[in-house]
Amino acid sequence: MSKETPCIAVCMIDPRTNLCFGCGRTLPEIARWHRMDSAERLAVMALLPARMDEAGLVLPAEAAKPKAG
Repeated sequence: MSKETPCIAVCMIDPRTNLCFGCGRTLPEIARWHRMDSAERLAVMALLPARMDEAGLVLPAEAAKPKAG
């Protein structure tokens, strides 16, 4: 995958939050991603970790990490 996409090929929308389980983008963001310029893509990508955290969604890579303690 490109450095300018958060897509991890886990493309399912959470019906509760309307966010993609894999990347945290909304359907409108996904639909216009190819029309965004680089700066807009990077700005959206910067929001995704906090958005996923706030929604209670865990990135698949994070879920695989062992928990401390």
